Amino acid sequence: MELFDTLSAQIRHMRLPLFAVSLSAVPFPDTPLLLMLHWHGFRKSAPDRAPMGQTSLRQVPASALQLTRRWKVLSLVEEEILDAAWQLGAWSLLRDERRGCNTIGAAAGEELACRQAFGDLPPIDGLESVVAEAPDGLELMRLAAHRGYVSWQFRPVHGGLWRELAEDDTLGETGLRQPPCPLAPRACRGGKAARTEYRFGYVERVIF
Repeated sequence: MELFDTLSAQIRHMRLPLFAVSLSAVPFPDTPLLLMLHWHGFRKSAPDRAPMGQTSLRQVPASALQLTRRWKVLSLVEEEILDAAWQLGAWSLLRDERRGCNTIGAAAGEELACRQAFGDLPPIDGLESVVAEAPDGLELMRLAAHRGYVSWQFRPVHGGLWRELAEDDTLGETGLRQPPCPLAPRACRGGKAARTEYRFGYVERVIF
């Protein structure tokens, strides 16, 4: 429930639609988690920060938050993000298990995915694309590059960009669902690259 409360507070504070939410973890007990919120919107840059000859409007940077808490097994982390995705009206939750990219034969795309999962996104028009409150983010990324990591992603309906497109009979009027989440965590593959999808929504009525 703590993750749901954190996301709800961020949505209220930013007052912008969310495009997506991700949570990344290195599979070692009690290591910090990296939560990322990808916003949809534009704001004016400060006059001295707009690149020469470019518009003063800029894409709102993603928010990266370090969550420091005690946990023993990944299933406890997954249970919490399942709950948050369920309550915020997501159609599904994706879990990606990835190996360390700092190994012989790793593709460039694996390194890029690792950097993105831990908040190392390239600048946009010369300006930062992430506002990070993650003092251990760099060390987490280095550890993930050596030992692998797990990342979860979902697109919320409540507070999200997808409110007008949602066709889901499980949602309330505001795009929320009542807890508890009916799905339970599934076992990870133990270091092997794999993707798991948890599907929440369904439509029983006829859509014309």
